[in-house]
Amino acid sequence: MILSRRNAALPAAALAAALLFSPAAMAHEFKQGDLTIGHPWSRATLPGAKVAAGYLTVKNSGAEPDRLVSVTADIAGKGEIHEMSVKDGVMTMRPLAGGLEIPAGGEVKLEPGSYHLMFMDLNAPAVEGVKFPGTLTFEKAGTVKVEFAVEKVGGEADHSAHGG
Repeated sequence: MILSRRNAALPAAALAAALLFSPAAMAHEFKQGDLTIGHPWSRATLPGAKVAAGYLTVKNSGAEPDRLVSVTADIAGKGEIHEMSVKDGVMTMRPLAGGLEIPAGGEVKLEPGSYHLMFMDLNAPAVEGVKFPGTLTFEKAGTVKVEFAVEKVGGEADHSAHGG
């Protein structure tokens, strides 16, 4: 087999593309003071959807607790912090009026079936593979600009590469 310079570049390009779309490359985090926000993500929305959910992990390396008090996203008219629970076989979802405490030296995971963010009155869809900007506001750390990576509809994101 004869390789020209042009052909030799193909394996390198394929490797670069594979690395670009690997879970590790898609992992992203944001830091503000003692807080680290790990891999904010959402699922793609179906046509006409008016709501989307957001998920992430918040680690607090500080000596004092902080509190996530609000969320906004460019694709939504309104954002809320929600808790989901099941009691006597009935699932309930409700906004957390006082926000969500992030314990000192601890971590809180916002994930399907638990705490999560709700984006309501969508003015744009969440499109698989396209990130959308948002803002998290904490009681002590202040505002943190983040980007939500959009995963496939109904899928569970693979966060093993970044501990999220």
